[in-house]
Amino acid sequence: MKEYAMKCLGRIYILARWLLLAGVCGVALGLVAGLFGRSITEVTAFRQSHGWMLYLLPVAGLVIVALYRLDPYKSDTNRVLEGIQSGTYVPLRMSPLIIISTVLTHAFGGSAGREGAALQLGGSLGGTIGKWLKLDEYDQKVMIMCGMSAAFSALFGTPLTATIFAMEVVSIGIMEYAALVPCAIASLIAREMADLVGARAEQFPVPASVALDIKSGALIVLLALLCAAVSILFCEVLHRTERLFKSRMKNPWIRVVVGALLVIVLAKVLGTTDYLGAGMNIVERAIHGETEPAAFLLKIIFTAITLSCGFKGGEIVPTLFVGATFGCLFGQVTGLSPSLTAACGMAAVFCGVTNSPISSLLLSFELFGFDCMPFFLIAVSISYLESGYFGLYHSQKIMYSKTKLQFINEKTK
Repeated sequence: MKEYAMKCLGRIYILARWLLLAGVCGVALGLVAGLFGRSITEVTAFRQSHGWMLYLLPVAGLVIVALYRLDPYKSDTNRVLEGIQSGTYVPLRMSPLIIISTVLTHAFGGSAGREGAALQLGGSLGGTIGKWLKLDEYDQKVMIMCGMSAAFSALFGTPLTATIFAMEVVSIGIMEYAALVPCAIASLIAREMADLVGARAEQFPVPASVALDIKSGALIVLLALLCAAVSILFCEVLHRTERLFKSRMKNPWIRVVVGALLVIVLAKVLGTTDYLGAGMNIVERAIHGETEPAAFLLKIIFTAITLSCGFKGGEIVPTLFVGATFGCLFGQVTGLSPSLTAACGMAAVFCGVTNSPISSLLLSFELFGFDCMPFFLIAVSISYLESGYFGLYHSQKIMYSKTKLQFINEKTK
C-alpha cells in the first residue's frame, strides 16, 4: 500500500512539474509566436497596398543571407527534428533569425508560409528553456516538442493539431506519448496568449454538406489518389529546385538575387500577386468554390523558387494553398461540391507532405468542423498510404512501413 501511495505521489509530482514547465513554455511561445503572426499579417497587408515593395525583394534576400552568416549551424526545421531524435543542439539564435527573415520574406513578396518559422522558433525557445533549467536529455527533447506545439497553436489557432503534430511528425509510426500532457498544456495556453495579442485563428467553415454515397465516396477516393501524387510532386519540385540552385549558383548572394528576380518576373508576366506571400486569401476563395485552373502548379513553382534560393519561411501554408486549389479544381471538373473537395484536398496534401495522418485529420476537424468527417477520413488515409516515403523534411523518419506492420526506420526522400 505504501509503495502504491509513493507511486501516486510520484505521478502527481511529474504532472505538477510538467504543468509548470509547459505553462511557462506556452506563455512565452504564445506571446512571441502570436506577435510574430500578427506582424506577418500586417506586413502582408502593407505589401498588398504598396505594390512597389515587390521590387525590393532582392534587397530583402541579401539582408537574409547576411543575417544567416551569423548562424554557423545553418539551422532549419530539419535541425529541430534532429534535436528531438538525437539530442542535437537547437541554438537559441535560430529564433530571432527565423522571425526577422520570415517577416522580410512576406513583407517583400516571397512565396512562403510561416509554420516553418513556428517550428524553428518553438523548437529553439523550448529547447533553450530546458537547457537553462538543466533538464536531462529526455526532458529537453520534450521541451523542444512543447515549444513546437505552442508556436504552431499560437499561429494557426489549432491546439489539438499542434499537440499531436509535434509528437507525430518526428518519427512516423511511433508516438512519444510521454510528451502528450506537456504538449497539450503548452498548446492550449499558447492559443490563449496569442488571443491576448490579437493573433487571428484560422477557420474555414465548409458551406456545403454532401451525403456520403457510392458516387461521392468514389470521387473522394480518386481525389485522395491525385492529392498523393500532388504531394509527391510538391516535395520533389522543392527538393530538386533547391539542389539545382545550389549546384548552378554556389554563391548565396547571387542565388538569392536571381531567385528574387525570377519571382518578380513571374508575378509581372502573370499579372497577379496571388502567388506571393502565404496566400490564405486564395485558400478562403477555394473553400468557397473559386480557383484558377493552374493555381496549384503556380504556387508550387513560386514557393520552390522562393525557398530554394535562400528566402525563409515555411512549406506547410503553401501546402494548404496547393491542396485547397487543387481540390477545388477537382470539384469543379467532377461536379462534386468544390468547397468539400477543397477542404479534403487541403487535408490530403498536408498529410502527403508531412506523413502525419492523425494531425491531418485533427487539422481538418479544427478548420472545417466534423460534418464532413467521413470524407476527411477517406482522403487523409488514402493520401498517407499512396504518397510513399516522400516528405518535406529530410530528417523525418518513417519508423514503420506504410503497407505492412514492419519496422523499416527510413528517412523520407
